[in-house]
Amino acid sequence: MKTPEQKAREVIDRLLSEAGWTLQNPDEFDRNAALGVAVREFQLPAGPCDYLLFIAGKAAGVIEAKKAGVTLGGVSDQSEKYMRKLPDHLARWDDFLIYDYESTGDETFFRNVRDPKARSRRLFAFHMPETLHEWVKQPKTLRARLQDMPALNEKGLRDCQIDAINGLEASLAKGDPRALIQLATGAGKTFTACTFSYRLIKEAGAKRILFLVDRNNLGDQTLKEYQAYLPPGAANRFTDTYIVQHLHTNRIDPDAKVVITTIQRLFSMLKGEAELSEEDEEESAFEKWEAEGKEPVPLSYNPALPIEMFDFIVTDECHRSIYGLWRQVLDYFDATIIGLTATPSKHTLGFFNQNLVAEYPYERSVADGVNVGYEVYRIRTRVTEKGGKVEKGDCGFQVPVRDKRTRKVRYEELDTDLSYTGKELDRSVVNPNQIRTILQTYKDRVFTELFPDRSGDWLPKTLIFAKDDNHAEEIVHQVREVFGEGNDFAKDFAYRNTGEDPKTLIKSFRVDPFPRVAVTVDMIATGTDIKPVEVLIFMRDVKSEGYYEQMKGRGVRSIPDADLKAVTPDAKTKTRFILIDAVGVSETKKNASQPLERKRQVSFDKLMEQIAQGRRDEDALSSLAGRLASLDRKINNEDRARISDVTGGLTPRDLANDLLDAIDPDKRETAIAERYGPTVTPEQAQQVIDQMMDTACRPFDKPAVRNLLKDIKQKSDIVIDEITTDVLEDASFDMKQAEQTITSFKTFMAENRDEITALQILYNQPIGQQKLTYTSIKELVQRLTDPPHYLTTANVWQAYKRLEAAKVRGAPVDEQLTEVVSLVRFALGQSDTLEPFAKVVEQRFNLWMGREKKAGRAYTEEQTNWLKEIASFIAANAEITPTDIQEVPCFADRGGILQARTMFGKGLNDMLNDLQEALVA
Repeated sequence: MKTPEQKAREVIDRLLSEAGWTLQNPDEFDRNAALGVAVREFQLPAGPCDYLLFIAGKAAGVIEAKKAGVTLGGVSDQSEKYMRKLPDHLARWDDFLIYDYESTGDETFFRNVRDPKARSRRLFAFHMPETLHEWVKQPKTLRARLQDMPALNEKGLRDCQIDAINGLEASLAKGDPRALIQLATGAGKTFTACTFSYRLIKEAGAKRILFLVDRNNLGDQTLKEYQAYLPPGAANRFTDTYIVQHLHTNRIDPDAKVVITTIQRLFSMLKGEAELSEEDEEESAFEKWEAEGKEPVPLSYNPALPIEMFDFIVTDECHRSIYGLWRQVLDYFDATIIGLTATPSKHTLGFFNQNLVAEYPYERSVADGVNVGYEVYRIRTRVTEKGGKVEKGDCGFQVPVRDKRTRKVRYEELDTDLSYTGKELDRSVVNPNQIRTILQTYKDRVFTELFPDRSGDWLPKTLIFAKDDNHAEEIVHQVREVFGEGNDFAKDFAYRNTGEDPKTLIKSFRVDPFPRVAVTVDMIATGTDIKPVEVLIFMRDVKSEGYYEQMKGRGVRSIPDADLKAVTPDAKTKTRFILIDAVGVSETKKNASQPLERKRQVSFDKLMEQIAQGRRDEDALSSLAGRLASLDRKINNEDRARISDVTGGLTPRDLANDLLDAIDPDKRETAIAERYGPTVTPEQAQQVIDQMMDTACRPFDKPAVRNLLKDIKQKSDIVIDEITTDVLEDASFDMKQAEQTITSFKTFMAENRDEITALQILYNQPIGQQKLTYTSIKELVQRLTDPPHYLTTANVWQAYKRLEAAKVRGAPVDEQLTEVVSLVRFALGQSDTLEPFAKVVEQRFNLWMGREKKAGRAYTEEQTNWLKEIASFIAANAEITPTDIQEVPCFADRGGILQARTMFGKGLNDMLNDLQEALVA
């Protein structure tokens, strides 16, 4: 009977061999037998160490082995005794041993004593001797080099990106193993990653960086960012200097400095499985992996992908990759993990040890003009809210029924009345009238309430979220009919789109006038960058808070006016987007992302995906077997034959029986006995069991098998309710958001009335004596946009327009700071109407000109033109000085201060002061 210590040594021996070490006993000692030699029970002054590691013939490190279950935290002190005192005659790399491992086989810790403030870190396995040889020859370790990074060249970087990079590098210099960067959608997460990647490679000497995405099209976007990135001061673009590889096969280029891949492909590579299909990389890995409280099958060490393959892992939208199956990929590599996200959850923060090195929330991005704000427009219909009912007599005892898979329609008699709720819509019952009512409401209101300043010739780019592929198909047809347009007007963006390539569709939606409407389930719900979108229509509810925020993020991106006009010719500036809520998504309670331990039912589709990805617990196999047996009872011989063709002769019942045999104790016992006889070790028994489960699960490795089973499983019918008419009950903007904005604005004013100069003047001085300056107004605007209020003039103005439309005239001029004066005066009741500041100045200028005329001061046409230009400048800046007249182009082009003095004489300065007071105070 082996002792626990012996079992631990066997595992450690295996891990060392897999990593390329040659194992020796003392009587076999030959330190030059290989690049890496691990000698068991080597005698040192402090006693025999469990393993002494020789690299290129010189002692370099030690392994202290313990039995499974021993906590390794204090064992490093024991290792220290071996490391510090070495025999004088021993060939060594330094006066002390450099590498320090403690391991039980199940758990391994490692320390490089040359690191600054060297501390142990957890490893999945042991490093290769080639790696330790490379490290030992370096004058400084990577962690030491991270403390010597040169100052960041800030040229071309936004403030939020500068904060992110500096915060990250400060964290890396401290040796933090994980760091989280929060940058709002549109703030340039990938550009930031390109910048710090370049610095980590060039300045810190990083060997290789892994960039993880969860969908292939997001990998394409990332590659384009690296290809376009030109480092400040460099002559060549990133990809002209370093190799950036986007994995489409299972081979990593050994010279690649950045490797971009989906997390599902990398998991497949670690498992040693065959190439992934393109479809497997197009779906979000995060969305299709959910567990029932069972641990996923653990990864084993793969010599083709050693743990030191990457120095850093960048995981994009990292809230998707830290749970279940995918977390193992992050834990496998000995790499610092850098998370990028726009919407961190508490679980994300927990995984990253609360180490949020930069925070740039959506509200701040709107205040900075990086993104735009949004308004919620709620559409309620009777059927959406209350459902419907089809009575037998309504349709001559027959209703149309559609096969979900083939979409073929047949007619069947109703046995009883069919009642359905709003939640059952588009799942078991589709009501074309309900979809049509929502779309018709959108069509009727889009140019009267939502975008009243548009010509009506170009529907704003619209993204509609559907419940499933059948629902999406129905919506696309209804959009074309309601708007009276052709196929190019609305497109279905689906994974299995059998017509146009999804990537081509996404590109055309982004840069071309058509299509105007895209309908998707989740293909472009997250991550994909489509700036011209101005309307999101939710025709599906979403329970996940993070997923909902990601979906909203498809509309937040700001866009240059010229780019917007290129796809929407009658648009001027994208200042906001409209979220049309047709299902109550903005009102339902959202759940935070949940950790792996949650217990919830896994769908048939997702269960097959998990089996294909390596899940092997008995509950999973049993559950899938039960569902396959149930499916076999429901399908016809035609479908059964189709399944048999793709599985090599197996029916669903055969697949189910193979799965059950693999977990049947008696079948297992028989197979073990046939393989090894009556005497068998636990390891041999487990090997047979694993092989039985792998064999039973092998058919599900094939995408063709999984897809066919999914399609046939979904062959359930959906009833088409053509009888129940739908009625619009309400369509209006959500006023709660506007009320919250106004409340926040008034709270800000009250809290800062004695602190901010402009507010002091506006609160305490009567109209006509409010002598404001550009500097004081700029301070006010800046403080408004600071946390916690994150208020912009445009958003507050829009809120007043929603709540007090009769008193609001016009819209504020973008980026004109003086508009805030109109807002404050209106909020304080000093003005009865809210109108652009330039309009107020224009009215006051006309009055001033009238007073001048009455006083006998007439102005020539040229003088009047000068005065109008001066008034326009005051409208934008609240003040004017002789220096402005000399330096500002609009005045300099007219001759500057010399011409002004010629025109107005010595009284120029007094006239400027008088005009400024009359127009602004």
